[in-house]
This record gives sequence, structure tokens and C-alpha cells, in this order.
Amino acid sequence: MNAKALLLSALVGSGLLFSTRAPAQQPPRVDFPSLSPLSTLKQRVGLTDIEIVYSRPSARGRPIFGGLLPYGKVWRTGANAPTTISFSTPVKLNGNDIPAGKYALFTIPGESEWTIILNKDLKSSPLDYHATNDVIRFTTPAVDIAENIETFSIMINAIRDDSARIDLIWEHTAVPIHLTTDLVSTLAPQIEAAMSAPGERKPYYQAAMFYYEHNLDLQKAKTWIEAIKPGDETYYIDNLKARILAKTGDKEGAIAAAKRSSELAEKAEGASGYLKLNQDLIDSLK
Repeated sequence: MNAKALLLSALVGSGLLFSTRAPAQQPPRVDFPSLSPLSTLKQRVGLTDIEIVYSRPSARGRPIFGGLLPYGKVWRTGANAPTTISFSTPVKLNGNDIPAGKYALFTIPGESEWTIILNKDLKSSPLDYHATNDVIRFTTPAVDIAENIETFSIMINAIRDDSARIDLIWEHTAVPIHLTTDLVSTLAPQIEAAMSAPGERKPYYQAAMFYYEHNLDLQKAKTWIEAIKPGDETYYIDNLKARILAKTGDKEGAIAAAKRSSELAEKAEGASGYLKLNQDLIDSLK
């Protein structure tokens, strides 16, 4: 082996012929906050579970409606991914029947009213939105509000056992969507079955309250509230009894029940509000 071959062999053996670089070091990952953070809103209305998932953009000095969001254009009603809304039972939105299920919520903002769209394509966006996938469209008024709301918000307000209001709020605009459920047809048969079953432990107060508030059979409501033993009465039970009796036309009985309610309320902590409720009822019956 000549001198050149010996030198090459030595270089290869020692690793000097080929330089090896250390792998490039990656910078540490930085977890930046989202400009439009994801929000999940869950609310039970009566026997219906509602869930809304949406991302919440902020104005950051930008004009929103008629500016960043042109009037008359489909909006995903949030940022990033499509906003979704789900109902565990059938509901009505502004009087329109909506089957139970999960939907993409789109809107078309307008100066005086908005178009509300429920779409069955949960992965769609304004870039590939197709009206053929719409489940329903309806309009609802846009309301001017004095306060400037910086971050887009969806809220569920005015909650009753069979109704609520879904509010879309941003900048100086609030868009109310009225939700109702057919709770009576679901719950009334269950109440009838429970109250006609044998046994003493029955939901007398709750059943009487439901029938009273939903203008159902007041004679049954009266029978149920009067079935509560005197020793088990409370200020709120006697207040309900007074209201039921007043609604059936028994003024004397209603006044007596209201007075008993006030006597019990005076002895109970945090029940002072019932003193006024009872007195107002008594005054209205004189």
C-alpha cells in the first residue's frame, strides 16, 4: 500500500474525512393564547339539554357589523371552526320546529334583522357553505344595545321550565332567538301516572306547581296541594295553595292560606320576600 492509500485509510478510520454535524436544536414550543378562544355553553331548560360550542372573537377596535362582517353575507357565528348547537329533545326556535340533534349555526347579519340558519353539515364553513344542507332558515329582529360588547357572546337567558331565549351579542347588537319546548305533553302523563300510583310519597307540591303554572287542571292541583299534611306545610307550600285557591275563585280560602304562609315566613330565615307576595295576593282579593 502506497503512502496515499495509507493516509486515506487512516483518515477514514479516525472519522476525520467526514464531518458530522449535531442535529439542529429546535426552539422551545411557545403556547400562544388564542385570539378567539373556544367556549362551550351548556344549559338545561326544563328537560332539554342545550350545548353550544363556538369560538369568541373580540372587536379589538375594528367595526364589526357592516365592517368586518358585511351585512347580507353568511357568517359562521363565531371564529375558527363552525359554531355548533345541539338539543336533546325537539324544540321550537321562533315558532319553527327543530328536531333533536346537532347542527351548525350560521347567520346572515342585517341592519334590522338577521337570518338564522341551522345546517346539517357540521364541518362546513362560509368558504364551502351549501344552502342545500340547511335544515331551516328564519329571521329574527336585531336589537340595538347601549353597551359596547367587546367579545362576541352567546347566552341563554329568560329560562323557564319550557322556554328560554338564546342571545347573540356583539358590539352594539343583540339578536334574540326564542326557544320553547313541549314540556306539558311529556311531563303531564308522567305526573298523572305518579299521582295515581299507590303509596303516600308523591310529589304533591311539584305536581300542583306544574299544573298551576301551565294552566292545567286546577282542581287536581288543589287536591294535590291540600293532600300535604298540615305538619309538613311550609311558607312556600301555603303560598302556592293560596294562589291556586285564588285562581279557582275561593277568595276566603286563598286569604287564609296566604296569612298562614306569612306566619310561617316570619319564622323562617330568608323568607321575608313571601310577606310581600302574600300581602299583594290578599290585597288583590279584597
